[in-house]
Amino acid sequence: MGMAATAPSTSRLLHHHQTNRVVSKHHHQQQLRQRLRYAPNPSPLALRGRLSPPAGALLPDRVTPFSYGADDESDDHPREECGLVGVVGHPDAASLCYLGLQKLQHRGEEGAGIVAAGGDGKLKSVTGLGLVADVFGDPSRLASLPGPAAIGHVRYSTAGAAASLRNVQPFLAGYRFGQVAVAHNGNLVNYQALRSKLEARGSIFNTTSDTEVILHLISTSLSRPLLARICDACERLAGAYSLLFLTADKLFAVRDPHGFRPLVLGRLANGAVAFASETCALDLIDATYEREVEPGEVVMVDRRDMSVSSACLVPRLPRRACVFEHIYFSLPNSVVFSHDVHERRTAFGRALAEESPAAGADVVIPVPDSGFYAALGFSRESGLEFQQGLIRWHYSGRSFIQPTQAIRDLAVKLKLAPVRGVIRGKSVVVVDDSLVRGTTSSKIVRLLRDAGAREVHMRIASPPVVGSCLYGIDTPSDGELISNRMDLEGVRREIGSDSLAFLSLDKLHGIYGDEAGDYCDACFSRKYPVLPTLPEPAAEFDDED
Repeated sequence: MGMAATAPSTSRLLHHHQTNRVVSKHHHQQQLRQRLRYAPNPSPLALRGRLSPPAGALLPDRVTPFSYGADDESDDHPREECGLVGVVGHPDAASLCYLGLQKLQHRGEEGAGIVAAGGDGKLKSVTGLGLVADVFGDPSRLASLPGPAAIGHVRYSTAGAAASLRNVQPFLAGYRFGQVAVAHNGNLVNYQALRSKLEARGSIFNTTSDTEVILHLISTSLSRPLLARICDACERLAGAYSLLFLTADKLFAVRDPHGFRPLVLGRLANGAVAFASETCALDLIDATYEREVEPGEVVMVDRRDMSVSSACLVPRLPRRACVFEHIYFSLPNSVVFSHDVHERRTAFGRALAEESPAAGADVVIPVPDSGFYAALGFSRESGLEFQQGLIRWHYSGRSFIQPTQAIRDLAVKLKLAPVRGVIRGKSVVVVDDSLVRGTTSSKIVRLLRDAGAREVHMRIASPPVVGSCLYGIDTPSDGELISNRMDLEGVRREIGSDSLAFLSLDKLHGIYGDEAGDYCDACFSRKYPVLPTLPEPAAEFDDED
């Protein structure tokens, strides 16, 4: 596989018979319920991995996605759980990783770490809980990571206990051929099955992270060199993984064969090679974006001569890039899956205005910050005035720690403040990128009414979220998803808006055209490309080779 940019593969547009619906308390039309329809439970053999459920199968209700921890009740968005940066061939590689991680802070705020390969051939690690600036606030910590190659990681937790230092990556381990560090963005749906099998054969785990499984698979592989060991390990993985590996003299970048999570490659002026989850991190360190790491590809950079080689890790499977990267997670100044994120979000807003206009409205306002470009697109398409009617305060901390709900509600006002001059006496269209639990939307509606809005019309620039993510996003359980519990009218009543509309799944697919089938939309359709594999009974391992 060459280093030149390649166009993403395309497949036939998927046709989902879901229509968009606008619900108003002034117009009582009969509504189709948007409750989740489960497929029949598969056989126990299928759940144990002996039979592979077909790609695109609906997730049965007995298979539970990963969901952990107390969430910030003021934030209704799902959380991306990881961001990666890697640099090889620059004398200040760790410092560049630090800057890149700062730019990817939105992808994980629980912990951060960097591992660097020094001139003495040894790998050194600094990890900690908190924001990147907190972990590396002491300059001596970054100064302890000299060398021309480094990888870095920021995290939220998906598979693994939240806010635990032992789960902060990159992981650094030693095995018989030296040291290796790994940083992972994604989620392995066969983690429990792999871990159970490895433990039955004597492996001892130090963390609760699915990433540690990868290190065990590498260490127990009989192949050589390390590239072959990585390929052996990844052949046994199922789910989403973008990976960076670092040794004393090489850096490896790996992407799963479905391409769920983004990973891009760039170059610095001195010839150094950089990898990152988003191009915004490359921009910050003055690296020129070259291309994506392709699904199913491993890119190897040898820092001794800066040679770059590429290999097919495993055969490429149908591409299933996460559509939520465009809807919410990635920064708008990034190029993700070969598309400018801000252009995608603007297109979502335009399509939403075409499908669900708000007759008689006076002004369009975004829910900051991620709703900005969708609201701009809605404004342009509808001809309504665009205004910044809500101001986000970024320094208020997490409101869930407050002792009473009344105090938590006041904390929301600290985070989101209405601009009364924009809102008072107006019929307001509020555009947000997604609606998950409904908690934030209901508070925003109350804020706007208290600020004097005559009417509040909620417009959501994505379809209703009815299923949890299995592939590296910390989403609530199905029971917490408001669109999974209620029909559209129920959701409207719950959040208290005068009307409510979502972008339909058909319209979303239409924006992507022939590429629509290349995106995972399981959180909207419950059509999961890869299902979890549960552990087998321990007794069955007695006959394993």
